[in-house]
Amino acid sequence: MLHRAESYAQVMSTFQWEVPAAYNIGVDVCDKWADGSGRLALIYEKSDGAQTRYTFDQIKAQSNQLANSLARYGIRRGDRVAIYLPQAPETAIAHVAAYKMGAVAVPLFTLFGVDAIQYRLANSGASALITDAEGCRKLLEIRDSLPDLRVIYCIDGEAGGMEDPAAAVNALPFQQSLALEADAFDPVATAADDPAVIIYTSGTTGKPKGALHAHRVLLGHLPGVEMSHEFFPENAVLMWTPADWAWIGGLLDVLLPSWHHGVPVLARRFEKFDGASALELMARHGVTHTFLPPTALKMMRGCEWPGDAGPRALRSVASGGESLGAELIDWGRRVMGVTINEFYGQTECNMIVSSCSSLFDPCLGAIGRAAPGHRVAIVDDAGAELADGQEGNIGVMRPDPVMFLGYWNNPAATAERFAGDYLLTGDIGVRDAQGFIRFVGRNDDVITSAGYRIGPGPIEDCLLGHPAVRMAAVVGMPDAERTEIVVAYVVLKEGVEGDEALVKALQAHVRTRLAAHEYPRTIRFVTSLPTTATGKIIRRELRAGYPG
Repeated sequence: MLHRAESYAQVMSTFQWEVPAAYNIGVDVCDKWADGSGRLALIYEKSDGAQTRYTFDQIKAQSNQLANSLARYGIRRGDRVAIYLPQAPETAIAHVAAYKMGAVAVPLFTLFGVDAIQYRLANSGASALITDAEGCRKLLEIRDSLPDLRVIYCIDGEAGGMEDPAAAVNALPFQQSLALEADAFDPVATAADDPAVIIYTSGTTGKPKGALHAHRVLLGHLPGVEMSHEFFPENAVLMWTPADWAWIGGLLDVLLPSWHHGVPVLARRFEKFDGASALELMARHGVTHTFLPPTALKMMRGCEWPGDAGPRALRSVASGGESLGAELIDWGRRVMGVTINEFYGQTECNMIVSSCSSLFDPCLGAIGRAAPGHRVAIVDDAGAELADGQEGNIGVMRPDPVMFLGYWNNPAATAERFAGDYLLTGDIGVRDAQGFIRFVGRNDDVITSAGYRIGPGPIEDCLLGHPAVRMAAVVGMPDAERTEIVVAYVVLKEGVEGDEALVKALQAHVRTRLAAHEYPRTIRFVTSLPTTATGKIIRRELRAGYPG
């Protein structure tokens, strides 16, 4: 846990990892708080506004019952337990149960289609699945292709008949199954290095790979979480994120770190994210801390801020996944009343770089500094450290508690990620003399034009600074003369017409504020941008001629 200090240097110099040899995520985030006091763990709000509150005592009892039920059906230590659910109490209960029994949780995003689910269930060799009626419906056509899958639970209640998808896949009713079991369970004595969770990469390039993490991954996240939330859990009352708990951002940046500190979490599923509804939700519940992906922030930026009816309890906003840029930082200060702390990481090694406004002012164009306990450097392809100011790979040195154990059943792909003892993130960056790291772009996102290497982030940020622009994404397109040219896809604000005059105005805006060689020579107006489930822009679709 970080302790408040006067400077970043002091925080870095006094930090020490405390990773015990024996450690279990489920015990840490739940059982240690379940002391009979009725301490609040979760507020669950359904789409109709109905609310249910869960205490740590209740989470412990129900996770114990689920662990006993899973054991009844032969699930043992090391078996994979897939969790195909939205933000919901059963999702959290399933995670805690899997960890306590030494199984490996496999969170799956609810918007995944049949092929995506089949691939992940088969690749992980999942023995158990906890899902809902919609998940059972998708499972109907692939059930026979999953011989490892022994038991399925459906949270939607009793199976009615053969028209009921839960009955058709022989799913057990979740609550009724738990009611049959004792609410006491002896957690497996896992080591900190024992496998705990497989999180599949978002698949922006190539087939998704399962990043296998150990129980220690939660402890490895804490410095970055605490730094990006201004020494969390100081002044923490309630944490919320729209990010799904199937992704590392929702699960290990929000749910599990909050519960490690005994801080309640708000769960509310949005079928489709809506900025105005998010603002109203935070205000109504008094959310004090939130992780908002950049795409969500950009959508909220386009909403009318509700003034005194807004989320006035807000004390910290953290964001990561795409570069924020100066425009969003400035908007956050002016409108939200907080400095948005940008952080950086990825599924394989998350929360390794962060900002913290109480320690240092944001450096415009930078994603932050190395979080305590993580050695982050700019290295060449062989893993040799580069001097400050030189562009190269953003690398993280092993060993590191937050680093993955490897890709599930893919040692070759795991080995390819390392150059010596540095994990190469696949991102290009530059570090300055003060330790600030500037994100240039993905290896395959950097644009080479007329001999210049151009990152898309600064151009996108500049475009967002124009009053007509709601969202923007930039890619390189092949060009016979320049190798590549800069092409911008722009979503305009409501009521703005995209004409040739606006194209010229946007080009001039970038040319005068950035550089003559960085302005987009082609601008395409679109109604939306292609994004992954985690909100990252899928640039390959733009390069392929995305119609918008």
